[in-house]
Amino acid sequence: MTYCCGILVRDGLVMIADTRTNAGLDNVSTFRKLHIFEEPGRHVMALATAGNLSISQAVISTLQEGLEDPETGEKRTLSEVSSMFRGAELVGAAIRHVHKLYGEGLKESDIRFDVSFLFGGQVNGGRMRLFMMYAAGNFIECTSDTPFLQIGEHKYGKPVLDRSITYDIDLYDAMKSGLVSMDSTMRSNIGVGMPIDVLVARRDAAQSELVHRIEPGEPYFHDLRERWSAALRAAHMSIPRPPYGRGK
Repeated sequence: MTYCCGILVRDGLVMIADTRTNAGLDNVSTFRKLHIFEEPGRHVMALATAGNLSISQAVISTLQEGLEDPETGEKRTLSEVSSMFRGAELVGAAIRHVHKLYGEGLKESDIRFDVSFLFGGQVNGGRMRLFMMYAAGNFIECTSDTPFLQIGEHKYGKPVLDRSITYDIDLYDAMKSGLVSMDSTMRSNIGVGMPIDVLVARRDAAQSELVHRIEPGEPYFHDLRERWSAALRAAHMSIPRPPYGRGK
Protein backbone atom coordinates (compact mmCIF):
# COMPACT_ATOMS: atom_id res chain seq x y z
CA MET A 1 0.00 0.00 0.00
CA THR A 2 1.02 3.63 -0.09
CA TYR A 3 -0.11 7.06 1.00
CA CYS A 4 0.17 10.28 -0.98
CA CYS A 5 -1.40 13.67 -0.40
CA GLY A 6 -1.55 16.87 -2.39
CA ILE A 7 -2.40 20.21 -0.79
CA LEU A 8 -3.25 23.24 -2.93
CA VAL A 9 -3.42 26.53 -1.00
CA ARG A 10 -3.36 30.20 -1.97
CA ASP A 11 0.46 30.37 -1.95
CA GLY A 12 1.15 27.15 -3.82
CA LEU A 13 1.27 23.37 -3.87
CA VAL A 14 2.60 20.68 -1.53
CA MET A 15 2.84 17.04 -2.58
CA ILE A 16 4.00 14.27 -0.26
CA ALA A 17 4.44 10.54 -0.92
CA ASP A 18 5.87 7.58 0.92
CA THR A 19 8.11 5.04 -0.83
CA ARG A 20 7.15 1.67 0.63
CA THR A 21 5.97 -1.12 -1.64
CA ASN A 22 4.64 -4.18 0.14
CA ALA A 23 4.14 -7.48 -1.68
CA GLY A 24 3.94 -9.48 1.54
CA LEU A 25 5.55 -9.31 4.96
CA ASP A 26 8.80 -10.73 3.59
CA ASN A 27 8.89 -8.62 0.41
CA VAL A 28 9.05 -4.93 1.35
CA SER A 29 10.89 -2.57 -1.00
CA THR A 30 11.47 1.14 -1.58
CA PHE A 31 10.32 2.76 -4.83
CA ARG A 32 9.88 6.44 -5.68
CA LYS A 33 6.21 7.34 -6.05
CA LEU A 34 6.53 11.11 -6.49
CA HIS A 35 7.71 11.93 -10.02
CA ILE A 36 8.54 15.48 -11.08
CA PHE A 37 8.35 16.94 -14.58
CA GLU A 38 9.95 20.36 -14.54
CA GLU A 39 11.24 22.98 -16.95
CA PRO A 40 12.04 26.04 -14.81
CA GLY A 41 10.35 29.14 -16.15
CA ARG A 42 7.82 27.15 -18.16
CA HIS A 43 6.23 24.52 -15.97
CA VAL A 44 6.46 22.38 -12.88
CA MET A 45 4.31 19.25 -12.62
CA ALA A 46 4.31 16.28 -10.28
CA LEU A 47 2.68 12.87 -10.32
CA ALA A 48 2.19 10.86 -7.14
CA THR A 49 1.20 7.23 -7.63
CA ALA A 50 -0.69 4.58 -5.70
CA GLY A 51 -1.83 1.07 -6.53
CA ASN A 52 -0.17 -1.62 -8.62
CA LEU A 53 3.50 -0.65 -9.03
CA SER A 54 3.95 -2.22 -12.46
CA ILE A 55 0.95 -0.32 -13.82
CA SER A 56 2.01 3.03 -12.37
CA GLN A 57 5.57 2.57 -13.66
CA ALA A 58 4.22 1.77 -17.12
CA VAL A 59 2.14 4.96 -17.09
CA ILE A 60 5.10 7.07 -15.95
CA SER A 61 7.35 5.54 -18.64
CA THR A 62 4.69 6.20 -21.29
CA LEU A 63 4.54 9.86 -20.27
CA GLN A 64 8.33 10.16 -20.26
CA GLU A 65 8.75 8.57 -23.70
CA GLY A 66 5.66 10.19 -25.18
CA LEU A 67 2.20 8.99 -26.14
CA GLU A 68 1.60 8.65 -29.86
CA ASP A 69 -1.17 10.78 -31.31
CA PRO A 70 -3.33 8.42 -33.43
CA GLU A 71 -4.13 11.21 -35.91
CA THR A 72 -0.67 12.70 -36.50
CA GLY A 73 1.65 9.90 -35.36
CA GLU A 74 3.59 12.41 -33.26
CA LYS A 75 4.43 11.67 -29.66
CA ARG A 76 2.89 13.92 -27.01
CA THR A 77 4.69 14.58 -23.73
CA LEU A 78 3.89 16.62 -20.63
CA SER A 79 6.62 19.10 -21.56
CA GLU A 80 4.47 20.27 -24.50
CA VAL A 81 1.03 20.67 -22.92
CA SER A 82 -0.50 24.15 -22.93
CA SER A 83 -2.25 23.86 -19.56
CA MET A 84 -2.61 21.63 -16.52
CA PHE A 85 -6.01 20.52 -17.79
CA ARG A 86 -4.43 19.32 -21.04
CA GLY A 87 -1.77 17.63 -18.93
CA ALA A 88 -4.45 15.81 -16.94
CA GLU A 89 -6.04 14.70 -20.20
CA LEU A 90 -2.67 13.33 -21.36
CA VAL A 91 -2.16 11.44 -18.09
CA GLY A 92 -5.65 9.97 -18.51
CA ALA A 93 -4.81 8.93 -22.08
CA ALA A 94 -1.60 7.27 -20.85
CA ILE A 95 -3.57 5.31 -18.22
CA ARG A 96 -6.02 4.10 -20.88
CA HIS A 97 -3.14 3.22 -23.21
CA VAL A 98 -1.52 1.05 -20.53
CA HIS A 99 -4.88 -0.58 -19.79
CA LYS A 100 -5.28 -1.40 -23.47
CA LEU A 101 -1.84 -3.07 -23.49
CA TYR A 102 -2.02 -5.00 -20.21
CA GLY A 103 -5.58 -4.90 -18.90
CA GLU A 104 -6.75 -8.16 -20.44
CA GLY A 105 -3.64 -10.07 -19.37
CA LEU A 106 -3.98 -8.79 -15.82
CA LYS A 107 -7.63 -9.82 -15.78
CA GLU A 108 -6.74 -13.33 -16.94
CA SER A 109 -4.29 -13.55 -14.04
CA ASP A 110 -7.00 -12.32 -11.66
CA ILE A 111 -5.13 -9.04 -11.02
CA ARG A 112 -7.11 -5.81 -10.83
CA PHE A 113 -6.09 -2.81 -12.90
CA ASP A 114 -5.59 -0.87 -9.68
CA VAL A 115 -3.89 2.50 -10.00
CA SER A 116 -4.51 6.13 -9.07
CA PHE A 117 -2.53 9.36 -9.35
CA LEU A 118 -2.34 12.86 -7.98
CA PHE A 119 -1.32 15.28 -10.72
CA GLY A 120 -0.46 18.81 -9.65
CA GLY A 121 1.49 21.83 -10.77
CA GLN A 122 1.39 24.87 -13.02
CA VAL A 123 2.14 25.73 -16.63
CA ASN A 124 3.42 29.29 -17.01
CA GLY A 125 0.52 31.59 -17.80
CA GLY A 126 -2.09 29.22 -16.39
CA ARG A 127 -3.54 28.40 -12.99
CA MET A 128 -1.90 26.14 -10.44
CA ARG A 129 -4.11 23.05 -10.25
CA LEU A 130 -4.34 19.65 -8.58
CA PHE A 131 -6.18 16.60 -9.95
CA MET A 132 -6.93 13.09 -8.76
CA MET A 133 -6.70 10.55 -11.60
CA TYR A 134 -8.62 7.28 -11.55
CA ALA A 135 -7.92 3.89 -13.17
CA ALA A 136 -10.33 4.68 -16.01
CA GLY A 137 -8.32 7.80 -16.91
CA ASN A 138 -10.98 10.20 -15.64
CA PHE A 139 -10.25 12.77 -12.96
CA ILE A 140 -11.57 15.27 -10.43
CA GLU A 141 -10.05 18.61 -9.43
CA CYS A 142 -9.13 20.06 -6.06
CA THR A 143 -11.02 23.23 -5.05
CA SER A 144 -10.55 26.01 -2.51
CA ASP A 145 -13.42 24.54 -0.48
CA THR A 146 -11.55 21.24 -0.06
CA PRO A 147 -7.90 22.17 -0.74
CA PHE A 148 -6.37 18.70 -0.55
CA LEU A 149 -6.61 15.32 -2.25
CA GLN A 150 -5.33 11.90 -1.14
CA ILE A 151 -4.70 8.50 -2.70
CA GLY A 152 -3.73 5.15 -1.25
CA GLU A 153 -4.17 4.44 2.45
CA HIS A 154 -5.75 7.81 3.16
CA LYS A 155 -8.20 7.21 6.02
CA TYR A 156 -5.69 7.56 8.88
CA GLY A 157 -4.28 10.87 7.67
CA LYS A 158 -7.51 12.51 6.54
CA PRO A 159 -8.70 13.70 9.99
CA VAL A 160 -5.46 15.67 10.42
CA LEU A 161 -5.96 17.47 7.11
CA ASP A 162 -9.69 17.98 7.72
CA ARG A 163 -8.95 19.82 10.96
CA SER A 164 -5.89 21.82 9.91
CA ILE A 165 -5.93 22.67 6.19
CA THR A 166 -7.63 25.77 4.82
CA TYR A 167 -7.04 27.50 1.52
CA ASP A 168 -5.40 30.47 3.27
CA ILE A 169 -2.93 28.49 5.40
CA ASP A 170 0.79 29.27 4.95
CA LEU A 171 2.49 27.03 2.40
CA TYR A 172 4.98 25.54 4.87
CA ASP A 173 2.31 25.12 7.55
CA ALA A 174 0.46 23.11 4.92
CA MET A 175 3.57 20.98 4.45
CA LYS A 176 3.79 20.49 8.23
CA SER A 177 0.17 19.28 8.34
CA GLY A 178 0.87 16.95 5.45
CA LEU A 179 3.83 15.44 7.32
CA VAL A 180 1.73 14.97 10.47
CA SER A 181 -0.87 13.29 8.25
CA MET A 182 1.84 11.00 6.86
CA ASP A 183 3.11 10.17 10.37
CA SER A 184 -0.42 9.32 11.53
CA THR A 185 -0.79 6.97 8.57
CA MET A 186 2.57 5.26 9.16
CA ARG A 187 1.72 4.65 12.82
CA SER A 188 -1.49 2.85 11.86
CA ASN A 189 -0.46 0.97 8.71
CA ILE A 190 2.81 -0.92 8.20
CA GLY A 191 2.25 -0.80 4.45
CA VAL A 192 3.20 2.90 4.47
CA GLY A 193 6.76 3.86 5.34
CA MET A 194 9.83 6.01 4.88
CA PRO A 195 11.64 7.52 3.09
CA ILE A 196 9.15 10.31 2.34
CA ASP A 197 9.40 12.49 -0.76
CA VAL A 198 8.22 16.11 -0.63
CA LEU A 199 7.63 18.76 -3.31
CA VAL A 200 6.80 22.41 -2.62
CA ALA A 201 6.01 24.72 -5.55
CA ARG A 202 5.08 28.37 -5.05
CA ARG A 203 2.32 29.81 -7.19
CA ASP A 204 3.48 31.57 -10.40
CA ALA A 205 7.15 30.63 -9.87
CA ALA A 206 6.95 27.96 -12.62
CA GLN A 207 9.52 25.83 -10.81
CA SER A 208 9.89 23.79 -7.64
CA GLU A 209 10.92 25.60 -4.45
CA LEU A 210 11.72 22.42 -2.52
CA VAL A 211 12.34 18.84 -3.55
CA HIS A 212 13.38 16.83 -0.53
CA ARG A 213 13.57 13.23 0.68
CA ILE A 214 13.06 12.62 4.40
CA GLU A 215 15.15 9.64 5.46
CA PRO A 216 14.58 7.52 8.58
CA GLY A 217 16.03 9.22 11.64
CA GLU A 218 15.97 12.75 10.20
CA PRO A 219 15.96 15.08 13.25
CA TYR A 220 13.10 17.38 12.17
CA PHE A 221 10.69 14.60 11.30
CA HIS A 222 11.58 12.69 14.49
CA ASP A 223 10.90 15.86 16.51
CA LEU A 224 7.61 16.44 14.67
CA ARG A 225 6.47 12.89 15.52
CA GLU A 226 7.37 13.29 19.20
CA ARG A 227 5.77 16.73 19.53
CA TRP A 228 2.56 15.59 17.82
CA SER A 229 2.27 12.55 20.11
CA ALA A 230 2.90 14.69 23.19
CA ALA A 231 0.37 17.29 22.04
CA LEU A 232 -2.30 14.62 21.54
CA ARG A 233 -1.67 13.17 24.98
CA ALA A 234 -1.81 16.64 26.57
CA ALA A 235 -5.03 17.49 24.71
CA HIS A 236 -6.58 14.20 25.83
CA MET A 237 -5.71 14.84 29.47
CA SER A 238 -7.03 18.43 29.33
CA ILE A 239 -10.52 17.34 28.25
CA PRO A 240 -12.88 16.59 31.17
CA ARG A 241 -14.01 13.00 31.57
CA PRO A 242 -17.51 12.18 30.28
CA PRO A 243 -20.16 12.95 32.89
CA TYR A 244 -21.65 9.47 32.55
CA GLY A 245 -21.69 6.65 35.09
CA ARG A 246 -18.59 6.17 37.23
CA GLY A 247 -16.44 8.36 34.99
CA LYS A 248 -18.03 11.58 36.24
